[in-house]
Amino acid sequence: MSITQNLNIIKNTLPEHVTLVAVSKTKPVSDIMEAYNAGQRIFGENKIQEMAEKYEQMPKDIEWHMIGHVQRNKVKYMASFVSLIHGVDNFKLLNEINKQALKHDRIINCLLQIKIAEEDSKFGMTAAEASNILQSETFSELKNINIVGLMGMATFTDNEQQIENEFKYLKTTFNELKKLNTENCKLNTISMGMSGDYELAIKCGSNMVRVGSSIFGSRNYI
Repeated sequence: MSITQNLNIIKNTLPEHVTLVAVSKTKPVSDIMEAYNAGQRIFGENKIQEMAEKYEQMPKDIEWHMIGHVQRNKVKYMASFVSLIHGVDNFKLLNEINKQALKHDRIINCLLQIKIAEEDSKFGMTAAEASNILQSETFSELKNINIVGLMGMATFTDNEQQIENEFKYLKTTFNELKKLNTENCKLNTISMGMSGDYELAIKCGSNMVRVGSSIFGSRNYI
């Protein structure tokens, strides 16, 4: 099936309150434009410089989401245009995003990445670390970032019960941290679920899913 057909099938399965991030990493502009022409406006990339190149070439009403691990020295390349940074996993990164956002007179929306998987390869902070950051005085001084939610990546496993438990843990963490709303932290987004497990993620409380291969086909590793 075509990208357009895939996209329409997925959109028809999503509840109204769920935002679809079309994961376009490694995909050419022509593929992304097919999804764009089918009505998709939110795309997710995992490499900042690749995302910046696509931003330059594509329509400016696209929301670009940075969904991969973020290196602090690369933040400057996306600070002028990125709509949402999913993978914020430490305070130093938040501080850098705030610094670069200030240079562009912007407030950049961010998600705190919580480590819900057992795999060492997955990034993220603990719920306790997130809580400590949100209640710290140094966090309250960051005026150019806004924490709008949490992101988590489940363990890569066929054990659906384990995945469900990890998703539920993120939802529980979200409910707890939501009580800490401050001027620069108003949690409303739970970004969890990808092509293979987004339906389960939605059942567990996700309202933002990151779907790539089910839209664009299998990934081109380069």
